[in-house]
Amino acid sequence: MRAKLLAAAAFAACALVSTVSAPLSAKTEADHLSYLDPALFAPALNVPAPPPRGSAEEARELDALHRLIAGATPERLARAKADGHNETPALFNDAVGVDLKTLPATWDLLTTVQSEGEVLTDEGKTFFHRTRPYRIDATLAVCGQKTDSDKPADRAYPSGHSMLGYSVGWMLARLMPKKAEAILARAHDYALSRQYCGAHFASDTEASHAIGTLAAAQLFNDPRLASKIAAARAELAKL
Repeated sequence: MRAKLLAAAAFAACALVSTVSAPLSAKTEADHLSYLDPALFAPALNVPAPPPRGSAEEARELDALHRLIAGATPERLARAKADGHNETPALFNDAVGVDLKTLPATWDLLTTVQSEGEVLTDEGKTFFHRTRPYRIDATLAVCGQKTDSDKPADRAYPSGHSMLGYSVGWMLARLMPKKAEAILARAHDYALSRQYCGAHFASDTEASHAIGTLAAAQLFNDPRLASKIAAARAELAKL
């Protein structure tokens, strides 16, 4: 049910982009957003709260996480661990067939999307204050290593890695429609890595899916980014 609610939020997010006509607010010291409007991205506005601590829904999510990890191959777990250390748009290099960092206009645009998403992630984590699964269940290993120090305990929702994957992936898919399927599949797989690592519940990554889609769609339609988008599109068209 929660997954359906989050999917609906993502759908509504796209609809919202086409209906909002007011200019977006400028960057301020309080919100640190350069393009997105903080009023449209209040943490509780676009996604539901995560399951309460100790709830039956949390227990179901934890059980699903155990089953997912138990059924994983060593290769998939190794990929999840590698994804945990790959926190730039370069995560899509294989999907698009080029080192994105060698394309300056494209890299500039994608890192702009990433930066906006990082602000939204930080605000959401602070607001929802959700405990990470491996802190709830000590039998979970974090990317194969038991640890209490790698990640803050109460900043699970939404997932930062997943926000990066879904927001940057959405933007990149619009710029490279012929490779959209591979790009979006990579975004999903990258988000799933956070579950294989035991660092996030499924609802954490799905919250990022909803918010990241809304953020990327809003940025894609922001006239202040039109020149950056045009430059990236022209660069990618040469591939």
